[in-house]
Amino acid sequence: MNMYINGDWVNSGKSSEVLSPYSGAVVDTVPDATSEQVEQCLAAAVRGAAQMAKLTAYERYEILMKAADIISGRIEDFARTVSLEEGKPLSESRGEASRMPELLRLCAFEGSQLRGETLPVDAQAGTRGKIGLTLRVPCGVVLAISPFNYPLLLVLHKIAPALAAGNAVILKPASTTPFSSLNLTRSLLEAGLPEDALQCITGSGSRLGPMLCADSRVRKISFTGSTEVGEKLAHVAGIKKLSLELGSNCPLVVLPDADLNRVAEATVIGGYINAGQVCISTQRVLVHREAYSDFLSALKPRVEAIKVGDPFAGDTQLSAMITVADAQRVETWVNEAVSGGARVITGGERQGAVFAPTVVADVSPRMRIFREELFGPAVAVTPVDTVEDAISLANNSAYGLGAGIFTRDVNTAWRFAREVQSGTVQINWSPLWRADLMPYGGFKGSGIGREGPRYAIEEMTELKTVVFHGIDN
Repeated sequence: MNMYINGDWVNSGKSSEVLSPYSGAVVDTVPDATSEQVEQCLAAAVRGAAQMAKLTAYERYEILMKAADIISGRIEDFARTVSLEEGKPLSESRGEASRMPELLRLCAFEGSQLRGETLPVDAQAGTRGKIGLTLRVPCGVVLAISPFNYPLLLVLHKIAPALAAGNAVILKPASTTPFSSLNLTRSLLEAGLPEDALQCITGSGSRLGPMLCADSRVRKISFTGSTEVGEKLAHVAGIKKLSLELGSNCPLVVLPDADLNRVAEATVIGGYINAGQVCISTQRVLVHREAYSDFLSALKPRVEAIKVGDPFAGDTQLSAMITVADAQRVETWVNEAVSGGARVITGGERQGAVFAPTVVADVSPRMRIFREELFGPAVAVTPVDTVEDAISLANNSAYGLGAGIFTRDVNTAWRFAREVQSGTVQINWSPLWRADLMPYGGFKGSGIGREGPRYAIEEMTELKTVVFHGIDN
């Protein structure tokens, strides 16, 4: 499949195979963009920004609404592509794909609602006859670098707000999941998007990312990926706007008054959806000692009941991780924890890129499975003695993207919400919960900036101040 740059679907002299994580079969090939094609992409995006600036808010709204209608008729095709290239069960891929039309419509609406304000400049001495106001204007060229784990939704959370606000976009999808982005690009162009308003360039992220980020023609970067890569891109970006949604190892606190069956249900959803490859996946479960044994007893049979297999089988609930190497990494971390005194309650086995849903108990805060981002289908359970200990351990992390607590005590829930260092807090549910309209982003090493259509559009526009100087002053 070709990439889309400079108003055309093009190849290059070199291509890479994209493999199905579950079967290992070749899905298709994509081009590795050359340096010359990067330059063509950037130049076209500058032209695209000028094209988008000429569109009215209503015209942009109409394009995105039409794209939503087009995509609504292609949900199954999009879902099957995701399962092929990313490996998640088809039922999950359908869920992801089905959210796209409403997300597009929400972005279309928010883009049509850009507002400024009047400024009381005459409140300052010597400003008689002057009128001040602010305008929100597009940044120009937005670079969107997306991850593999939600190759539709996380792409759309970047490009749809950018386009709704009147920007041009350069989209660099993950090398392992490019086809969802290429199909999405085709649908947006079919909906009437100007030909240079969106570029979808493929190839090595480690090579293309720094080249694109460093270019002064890019005014805004929206990146989702690891903290390590985010730091590297920030170093080369220079003076431009950044939104970085980075790593995490989300905690879930369980107190003695919690409904443990509901906690176990939430942990299964929060810990094993998409084989645990979610930024806000439940990784660390901090359970009060009074509930510790009962919680493990409630959790174990539910995890063992997760059906593992072919992503296209109707009853599959968990399938392959994105690569064999990632599954091997999870296996290594689990084995390290066991060597350090932890216990595998269930799971722990690997077959190729498939790692069984796993519960690791008695995990020490010193262990890597507690300290770093696992990004796999294993949940680490740690006992705590008090609420204070739970909050302290929840905050004992370089990350701060999502957190959750189960308790029936409103005062404790509110205390947790105030004191936990996290961008999102879920009360009586897993950290893995997101509504597309809400602000989404992290503290500390989990990044800067916020996604969510209204908040992303604000970050993808510039605030301009205009002052009219009267003649009667």
